[in-house]
Amino acid sequence: MGSKRVVVTGMGAITPIGNNLNDYRNSLYKGSSGCDNIMSFDTTNFKTKFACEVKGYDPLDYFDRKESRKMDIFAQFGMIAAAEAISDASLDIDKLNLSRIGVIWGSGVGGIETFQNELINFAENDKNPRFNPFFIPKLIPDICPGLIAIKYGFKGPNFATVSACASASNAIIDSYNYILSGTSDIIITGGSESAVNETGVGGFNALKALSERNKSPKTASRPFDKDRDGFVLGEGGGSLILEDYEHALSRGAKIYAEIIGFGMSCDAHHITAPHPEGEGARLVMDNAIKSANIEKENVDYINVHGTSTPLGDKSEILAIQNVFGSHSYNLNISSTKSMTGHLLGAAGGIEAVFTALAIREQIAPPTINIFNQDPNCDLDYAANEAREIKIDHAISNSFGFGGTNGSILISKGP
Repeated sequence: MGSKRVVVTGMGAITPIGNNLNDYRNSLYKGSSGCDNIMSFDTTNFKTKFACEVKGYDPLDYFDRKESRKMDIFAQFGMIAAAEAISDASLDIDKLNLSRIGVIWGSGVGGIETFQNELINFAENDKNPRFNPFFIPKLIPDICPGLIAIKYGFKGPNFATVSACASASNAIIDSYNYILSGTSDIIITGGSESAVNETGVGGFNALKALSERNKSPKTASRPFDKDRDGFVLGEGGGSLILEDYEHALSRGAKIYAEIIGFGMSCDAHHITAPHPEGEGARLVMDNAIKSANIEKENVDYINVHGTSTPLGDKSEILAIQNVFGSHSYNLNISSTKSMTGHLLGAAGGIEAVFTALAIREQIAPPTINIFNQDPNCDLDYAANEAREIKIDHAISNSFGFGGTNGSILISKGP
């Protein structure tokens, strides 16, 4: 187990700033905001009227009508991202041992739109229980990895991870460990989410978690800015192909990066609020560095959780300062949520994708919308402009409700 290595050989994405990997990459480097007024439902009675939606999405561009009606949008996004990653990795399905290929996928809320619409229909039809026969399959988070496996015939480990906004990161961590253990040669992993609907926006508004900057949506997601007022909801999916290094070599695969360690922890503090001193975040990054067997000074870049909430941003920066000490001020840090919004359980997927790209291309993406940097968050966030830097080792952070935390340590690799 100790001699195995795990590399990233393919990636895919459908996001609010690009409906494929290349468009996503280009928009991130340009510092483009994916935020705008919500188009998918009437926001008249809602406190927040904007979000980061996938632009121009038509399921019939990807699926036939019958197939699309059997899938919630979160599963559609997952299928699209996974298909691009599989193609990007040049996986020749006919030549691979499909029993050694698994799918481990993350989603925080699964088919929340399906759930909402079925209950609306139930209430509007005098509570007559005439539910769609696909209601439950469309609802469950586990359906997405199942659908991916069914499409390609992958017979290895197959399940979903549900850990709030750390879901996709936990899926990647589990995938890494299944390959290290020798259980699988390849795992399709990542996460997808589609919660920009009445239930998602209304529920997070009730928690007072969302920004209400309705007059300026494109500047609403502003991590580490003194005037941040909450996160911006996003949607989409991100996928990575994780592969045993020797297996990748044997088929001549391109390699984006190597995963060399991970951390997991819990704040054990509050159901929604982060630990005020960032204790769980400190512990998860410490664990990732120890797992990778590197020195903390070897870390060059962190793609932070950075959601643009008053408490969350400050807590994460305290944790970084506690872990890295004076090296904190040498780190390049960015919150790509300033552009994509917060994809909840899918966040760790699209952010791990971009962290791997940043390592391969040696470019740190910007944190946009920093107009007046919070003096309590006094680190370097590549404010408003991407920069070329040396990145040998990077961390991708994801933290979720319930206090769950995941960190992935990614390296330039072989």
